[in-house]
Formats: sequence, C-alpha cells, structure tokens
Amino acid sequence: MMTPSSACLSLVKEFEGCAKQQANGSFAAYPDPGSGGDPWTIGWGTTGPDVKPGVVWTQQQCDDRLTTDITSFAAKVSGVIGSATTSQHQFDAMVSFAYNVGIGNLSSSTLLKMHKAGDFTGAQGQFGRWNKAAGNVMAGLTRRRAAEAALYGS
Repeated sequence: MMTPSSACLSLVKEFEGCAKQQANGSFAAYPDPGSGGDPWTIGWGTTGPDVKPGVVWTQQQCDDRLTTDITSFAAKVSGVIGSATTSQHQFDAMVSFAYNVGIGNLSSSTLLKMHKAGDFTGAQGQFGRWNKAAGNVMAGLTRRRAAEAALYGS
C-alpha cells in the first residue's frame, strides 16, 4: 500500500485550511460552504457523524484527526487503484481529491478509470471537471483541482 507524502498533506492543508478559529484558539464546526448545511466541517476539512453544529476542537484535535483521516483515505485510494501503475505524485493528488469529494466519487470517476487504463494525460484532465458544489462552480474548488492536476502530472 502506498502512503501519502508531505506534498499530499501540504496540498490538503493549503486548500482545507484550519478554519473558524475562535478567540480562545479553539475551532468551531461550520456548515459546508457549497450547501450552507451538511456536511458540517471542522479543522482541516474534517466531516463525519461526530461533526455537527456546536462541536469545538483544539488545534491538536484538528491535527490528529487530519492525520487519521488522511491515513484512512490513503488506504481507500490504494484499494481502488489496485495494481495500476501509480507514481507518488499521482497517488498524492488522488488522496487529496478523495479527501475532498469522497472515496465513492473517486471510485466511480472517469478520472480513476483513465488512470487505471494508463491514460495519465486523460486522467489529469479530469480533475478540472470536479469544481462544483451544490451545482455551482466554486473558485476555491477550481484552484484546488488545478493544483491536484499539476501534482498528478509532475
């Protein structure tokens, strides 16, 4: 199984940010910027059943959960890639992508199908198609997908 490099973690941190820091240094859960509601998010883009309105975490909790979540997503991405030839940069880009859109979306994507078929140029071009939230093009997602595509192709 491949493991994410520091490039993956840096990319996720850059685009997720550790948002909604309060005056006391803790972080509050907030609604999804695309939907204005679910999924609620905290820290470095963490979502899940334990993240809901009113949840507050310390910086350490945010950092620890990011490490746990990235490790989990890396294992899932390794699983869906299977034995396909994959560079470290390609893997890192797909982990960042899956962290943001979910492993189910990566699993059923044309991006993954092209990657597994060895069409790396085609797969790289697929990242940009995933720049919408709640049907709206989001500038942050457009920038993130461009950064993931650049990492994938490097």
